[in-house]
Amino acid sequence: MSWGAVIAGAAAAAALSFILLILGVGLGLSSMSPWSFNATAIGVSTIVWLAFMQLAASGIGGYLAGRLRVKWSSVHADEVHFRDTAHGLLAWAVATLITVAVLASGTRAVLSGAIEAGSGAAQAAGQAIGPAGAVAASKAGEGGASHAGNPLDYFSDMLLRAAPAPAGGVAPAPAADTGANTADQRGEIGKIFATSLSTGNLAPDDRAYLGQLVAKRTGLSQADAEARVDAVYNRAAKAAADAKAAAQQAADTARKAGAHTALWMFVALLLGAFVASLAATWGGRQRDHERVLRQVSV
Repeated sequence: MSWGAVIAGAAAAAALSFILLILGVGLGLSSMSPWSFNATAIGVSTIVWLAFMQLAASGIGGYLAGRLRVKWSSVHADEVHFRDTAHGLLAWAVATLITVAVLASGTRAVLSGAIEAGSGAAQAAGQAIGPAGAVAASKAGEGGASHAGNPLDYFSDMLLRAAPAPAGGVAPAPAADTGANTADQRGEIGKIFATSLSTGNLAPDDRAYLGQLVAKRTGLSQADAEARVDAVYNRAAKAAADAKAAAQQAADTARKAGAHTALWMFVALLLGAFVASLAATWGGRQRDHERVLRQVSV
């Protein structure tokens, strides 16, 4: 083995890959979306550029590995062909390892960006319907960032709205509540809704209790208050179901995008290995031919 030739070819291939990567980013052919939750598969231009990078870099690296190796004067022609092929393959392998080591962060961004998109969407849905939502709701009465970020506050406010005035009449007078009481009620409603959404149904005693809160707050009758509780809970359940479906769709899209990207990267790397091996045989054959010509001329 001519390890000097192998390392020289690998260094040339890795450097050329880096240069072509920078060129591709500058031309917009190999750039990825800057958004954190991007689940789009790579496009045709990126696939073509990856293949071209492997063809050019691996071809140059393999040719140098074959051309710079020592002369095997006492080796059979078939063995020379095999060794040249091995030199090209090793040059490609070393160059690939160097490129992965140098561009580790960029490789991770390409392969895991789509997966992170699905996990981010799933986490957002979980905050609305799962334990995270319950924790946020339990802190809703404390004010501050937790209160502002509770996804169930909208439905709590909807439940505690003043009753609309009938046509030509006067709306029922709501009970006088302080701001602290309102915050406590919002937090309690948020916890009840979070628990009910996680179990899939609103318990009858919770429904009756919420109806009492609404009746006291808005001046509605108990029956009308419970009817409002049912309507608001159904809207909250629909919103939670839509969020869950969106999270599942995002995760599925991310999985498909990740598989698509990995498949084409595999094809490009396999193409590079073949081209490097083939180019090394060309380089080795050219070197032996030049040596024979010099000997004949002498």
